[in-house]
Amino acid sequence: MKASRRDFLHLAAAVAVLATHSRIAWAQAYPIRPVRIVAGFPPGGITDTYARLLAQWLSEHLGQQFIVENRPGAGGTLAAEVVAKSAPDGYTLLLTTSADAWNASLYDNLNFNVIRDFTPVATISRGPGVLVVNPLLAAKSVPELIAYAKKNPGKVTVASAGIGSAPHMYWELFRSVTGVDMVHVPYRGGGPAVTDLLGGQVLVYFGTFASTIENVRAGKLRALAVTSRARAAVLPDVPAMAEFVPGYEASIYVGIAAPRGTPDEIIERLNRTINLAFADARMTRRIVELGDAPLSLSTSDFAKLVVAETEKWRKVIAAGNIRAE
Repeated sequence: MKASRRDFLHLAAAVAVLATHSRIAWAQAYPIRPVRIVAGFPPGGITDTYARLLAQWLSEHLGQQFIVENRPGAGGTLAAEVVAKSAPDGYTLLLTTSADAWNASLYDNLNFNVIRDFTPVATISRGPGVLVVNPLLAAKSVPELIAYAKKNPGKVTVASAGIGSAPHMYWELFRSVTGVDMVHVPYRGGGPAVTDLLGGQVLVYFGTFASTIENVRAGKLRALAVTSRARAAVLPDVPAMAEFVPGYEASIYVGIAAPRGTPDEIIERLNRTINLAFADARMTRRIVELGDAPLSLSTSDFAKLVVAETEKWRKVIAAGNIRAE
């Protein structure tokens, strides 16, 4: 007997409902095997520290091992490409940071798009850098530094951890909004930059809290400002850059992203589980110890943040005609 069009439509609807229920059931069982979190920087740094904090938290709360896999190289783009090309099943995640937003403009031939190819899952923190100078430099405040640099164009050296690093981006934003002319000296990493800063070979550095705070506390470096709109709890007596340079804000978000197409139910479960961390005093205290502030966002708000940061740094990179080496 020939099936009617109505029978066919009923059958198609039933198949669609069954498929939806199967997908939801599969996602609710997630994870059923170990999950890897790919981090784009070597072990031991702050990015790796966050990856391991999240891996431990998720392992404890979701009943499967979350394993950190370090894929350093090309400013984090190697790790991002690995995840972008992975199956969208929730078993390969990216430890994502603001570097992924500015890499979109730094690199000309990326094989992925940070907005198109990823689904932002959850944030964990956002933290500024700190503008520090060698005490040999007479400037004791941001206005004094700007005035001195303008009176001595091309004579003040500013270090970075390399082209495209956070210290470099923070400096480029500062340069673009103040118009100061300093000599940029890129190093291969923050360690060598801080070593030469302490030795007086370079005089200015937009560093991370982790790389500078102990030297600031010991009086070996002078902190002029944190690079956020508001002061940081870790250095409450140090002004925010925005107190002197209206509109200046430079910070790094840290979170988790998944390949585009990962089921919504998995994204939502990961988001809920990560956001539970903000009710745990041990987790939030550790984030503050790293010099950052806890940041809890919905997936949609995280997506908006990624778009905004990508556009913000695109303008800075274009203005400075910066290209990754």
